[in-house]
Amino acid sequence: MAKESESEKITINLGYVDLGHIDLLVQDGFYSNRTDFIRTAIRNQVLAHGEVLKKSVARRSMVLGLQRYTRRDLEKVLASGEQLHIQVLGLATIDDDVPAQLALQTIASVLVLGALCASPEVKAALADRIG
Repeated sequence: MAKESESEKITINLGYVDLGHIDLLVQDGFYSNRTDFIRTAIRNQVLAHGEVLKKSVARRSMVLGLQRYTRRDLEKVLASGEQLHIQVLGLATIDDDVPAQLALQTIASVLVLGALCASPEVKAALADRIG
């Protein structure tokens, strides 16, 4: 599997005054660029709500960080007669060699707060199970 990016690109709309404030802080050397400011602001908000987030992750029984599902993992699940309920806060990956049919047989639901990386065929097969 190809190495995945450590981040995902998002687009936001900002008012001109907010953007001007950010540009002033960048020009005055507080931040290296707009992206640095926005990342720092997001991290600060996540830290400010850290305890609430920890409780929410625990309550939802979510995996925090990276969760990878290989063909072998899913074949074991199939052999056991069980199905997976994937819940990840971060990045969930399903290896490219996993056939869509195997994913359908073994994955009952997918909830990823972050990003899901899987082949287009697997994503299409699981479309109605991805929440």
